[in-house]
Amino acid sequence: MNTIISDSTGFSGKVSLKKILLICGILASLLYITATILGAMRWDGYSSTYQTVSELIAINAPSAPLVVPLFLVYSILMFAFGLGVWRSSDHKRVLRIGACFIVAKEVLGLAATLFTPMHMRGQETTLTDTMHALLTGVGVFLCMFPAIGLAATAFGKQFRLYSIGTMLIFIVFGIVSFLAAPQLAANQPTPLLGVWERVNIFGYLLWIVVLAITLLKKEKREDSIKSATPG
Repeated sequence: MNTIISDSTGFSGKVSLKKILLICGILASLLYITATILGAMRWDGYSSTYQTVSELIAINAPSAPLVVPLFLVYSILMFAFGLGVWRSSDHKRVLRIGACFIVAKEVLGLAATLFTPMHMRGQETTLTDTMHALLTGVGVFLCMFPAIGLAATAFGKQFRLYSIGTMLIFIVFGIVSFLAAPQLAANQPTPLLGVWERVNIFGYLLWIVVLAITLLKKEKREDSIKSATPG
């Protein structure tokens, strides 16, 4: 499926559905970051330094009415991006499986956002808090890591090293964040927890952007080859 763009000179270009879907990954990443910034602004007293992103969508959080709908749109855009990765895979199995893991992660993330949000600090925890942590953990370790690892094998050395670096950074800051979890549950101070968590989240979103750009460049090269081929 292509959208044809023409001008008075007779030039025509094609904006393929694949390219639109891939751009959705870039838009989703920007929207997520924007949502966290707007949510922090909406909640007087919220600190992005020591509070987590999940607290922005917590039950009764002042920021939840704004952030939850934005995260829903983010998830929809990421679903579209996953489809774009699948369609751009050129039948590479690792990339198609990676696309499935990207979508699966967002399915779990959306479920955690809509159905199992955590409680605000100082409130009694319930099953939703446990399920929120469980869905988040499964999404990261059983979906995000495999997606990055599989996609890394589909391209050249530079992207592979970048992907490995992203995973290593996530592991390091993930451990630091995990060590602060007991303090969060006990409503105790968690200095820099928000920073460590955002390093991980934004690092993954940056990886999504780089993957999208890599695939868009591949599509552009293929279009150039096709346009230069007689007939």
